[in-house]
Amino acid sequence: MQDLSSSLTSVLASRYAANLARVCELAAPLSEKQFWTKPYPYGNSFGHLVLHLTGNLNYYIGAQIALTGYVRDREREFTEPNPPSKEDALKALDAAIVMVMETVRAQSPDDWSKPYSAVNTNCKIRLDMVLHCAAHMQHHIGQMIYLGYEFKRK
Repeated sequence: MQDLSSSLTSVLASRYAANLARVCELAAPLSEKQFWTKPYPYGNSFGHLVLHLTGNLNYYIGAQIALTGYVRDREREFTEPNPPSKEDALKALDAAIVMVMETVRAQSPDDWSKPYSAVNTNCKIRLDMVLHCAAHMQHHIGQMIYLGYEFKRK
């Protein structure tokens, strides 16, 4: 049986990989136009949710734990007037997930409980933030599922 730290690392890396696979699966049937279209005047496009998840991971895990130097422009994640192609947006999310998985695998048992702080979060230790980001991804995957249904319906 694996020790707790090894199990935790394995489970977290698998969860992030599964989240990425689900986002890509949901994005696959969308055209470039659908990817960047908001089906309603409120809410976000699928593509802007991808930009948001990419920025979220690069800031909360990349900049704050992996010390990548990433500087986040959260507002632009939702309002980018000249977004990248669907392919490039998904590649950027893939790169963020790779970084998260590398960061997760680099944590020692003691690293998980190291103090954590960042803008707009009350997470106090690294493990809490890594779990929070995975749950945040799941939340937006739910929105992506709904967006996919709406495009099929129309």
